Amino acid sequence: MRAVVQRAARASVEIDGEIVGEIGRGFLVLLGVSVNDAEEDAARLAGKIARLRVFEDEAGRMNRSLGETGGGALVVSQFTLYGDCRKGRRPSFTEAAPPGKGEALYDRFVSALRAHGVAVRTGRFGARMLVRLENDGPVTLILDSSGRRV
Repeated sequence: MRAVVQRAARASVEIDGEIVGEIGRGFLVLLGVSVNDAEEDAARLAGKIARLRVFEDEAGRMNRSLGETGGGALVVSQFTLYGDCRKGRRPSFTEAAPPGKGEALYDRFVSALRAHGVAVRTGRFGARMLVRLENDGPVTLILDSSGRRV
């Protein structure tokens, strides 16, 4: 499982002209699921994101987690995070999970993040979405549940 986590002042997802999910301060999480991922990957990655200390404390240091700030998370499915661009000009998506598995693990990730006390909003799995973000910092991190470097 791979996530691009962006610290947001605000973020939203729109589908067919309707805002289906939005947050104020918190994280926009673009989440990709690979063919090799399992439920424990979803739980581990959700825990890592819930505890990331990238919000500023009174001294201005990145020392607070999402839960400590009361922020929310907007989670958007993003199979293209597993696009392989090493050959040619068109990405290969053979490492991305098929839709059924991808959606099940996406849902498991969202549930696990909520279990950590995070207020979670979502896009719609498999939909064409317009994602808006005000990146705060900017702060953007890439996390991979396998522990591999991305």
